[in-house]
Amino acid sequence: MNKLKTLVVGCGNMGVSHARAYHQLSEFEIVGLVSRKPESREKLSKELGGLPTYANFDTALRESKPDVVSINTYPDTHADYVRKSLNAGAHVFVEKPLALTVEEAEELVALAKEKNRKMVVGYILRVHPSWTKFVEVARTLGKPLVMRMNLNQQSSGDKWYTHKQLMNSMSPIVDCGVHYVDIMCLMTQSIPISVSAIGANLSKEIDSKMYNYGQLQVRFKDGSVGWYEAGWGPMMSETAVFIKDVIGPKGAVSISDKPKDSSQDIEGHTKTGSLQLHYSELTKEGDFVKKDDFIRTEDEPDHDGLCLLEQVYLLNAIKNDEDLSSHLRDAINSLKIVLAADESVRTGQTVIL
Repeated sequence: MNKLKTLVVGCGNMGVSHARAYHQLSEFEIVGLVSRKPESREKLSKELGGLPTYANFDTALRESKPDVVSINTYPDTHADYVRKSLNAGAHVFVEKPLALTVEEAEELVALAKEKNRKMVVGYILRVHPSWTKFVEVARTLGKPLVMRMNLNQQSSGDKWYTHKQLMNSMSPIVDCGVHYVDIMCLMTQSIPISVSAIGANLSKEIDSKMYNYGQLQVRFKDGSVGWYEAGWGPMMSETAVFIKDVIGPKGAVSISDKPKDSSQDIEGHTKTGSLQLHYSELTKEGDFVKKDDFIRTEDEPDHDGLCLLEQVYLLNAIKNDEDLSSHLRDAINSLKIVLAADESVRTGQTVIL
């Protein structure tokens, strides 16, 4: 197979990590870096040995003629860039969410199928060994499941600036929530039936109609329930920033050893210390039959390593013509749930799916 000519769009945290992954994999050849900020694209170009850079996406797409386009920009640009890339005949990797509406996401999935191009959405937890194990163990706990997850981030400086930029198009429970709702769907292997949510605007620095704190609750057809909470900003508490906990009739499994660094640390968003497995079975005397098990997970990929695994997944899909329809169906369903949560915050009503 010839090298896959790859255009990397966006040179922030995610774009840098994905560019490093393509640079490391011999099957890819980066033919361009796109960023509105000259300093970010030039810095990344220099790090990777001197690569062509572009300020404009359309120019880059036309001149570089890529086989693969990697989209790592703000969410409000995703759908437009994906559509143009597919129409140009390129395979696509796009950071989540695929689009800002379910209808647009469905349209892009149909376009990828029509063009016979592979499209992977960046659900990084799906390639994470510890999270894969977390899902696997959760599926042994019986039904229904109770899933409790959050990711609160106390942000300042550049990270608060990035959060404010993100909130021009979506709230924290939509932006981050798709990852964790996706995990809930994987754990239950059931259909979500309703969503309710609450939210609050805690900052005068964001639009009055936006909210930087939110919590959603989702009900599944099999009786399972889950909640997810996310807040961004300098006012957020760091007391409970990282809860990943699943309970079933047979016991519970939790990601323990919460990140040592602050909630601003990007490595802390996925990092785990161990999985704690608790068994509910009791003796006749009412004591627990088994002690809790701890499944060690310290030897796990860092953020760049996880982005590398995502690009290996894309590469295998292209090389082996793998069917990505279930991956894309899940991408649509997780978006459907978080957008229903957003509707619920704004209307005060439970949304039936």
